[in-house]
Amino acid sequence: MFTPVGGKLDPNETPYAAAIRETREETGIEVEEMKFCGILTESLVYNWTLYVYLAEIDDMEPPKCDEGTLEWVGYDDILNIPTPPTDWFVYKYALESKPFALSAEVDENFSLVSMVEEFEGISLTLPE
Repeated sequence: MFTPVGGKLDPNETPYAAAIRETREETGIEVEEMKFCGILTESLVYNWTLYVYLAEIDDMEPPKCDEGTLEWVGYDDILNIPTPPTDWFVYKYALESKPFALSAEVDENFSLVSMVEEFEGISLTLPE
């Protein structure tokens, strides 16, 4: 299962600063700037709000990581990797450079119950 780099905010930390810090802590990669893409909120069993950022990173071998195995995934492949269903929508919008405010409901097995894109007011479903 593929998941993006991420983590929680430290006290008094902005989401932007947390994204830069978590990238460094989890990968050892130093990024100087990131682009805000959107927000994903998951609720039902728990409440979780994700601030999603993208960073340009120089071509390099994926560094060793205590969090798991890092692997670069090409833009052409990203929508076909095994990933949590909520992440699939994040990747789709980010690839299209389309801002998003996604609201997901998941059940106790973390299966997607519903997904709404709040800016457009539309319900989303995974492709077959």
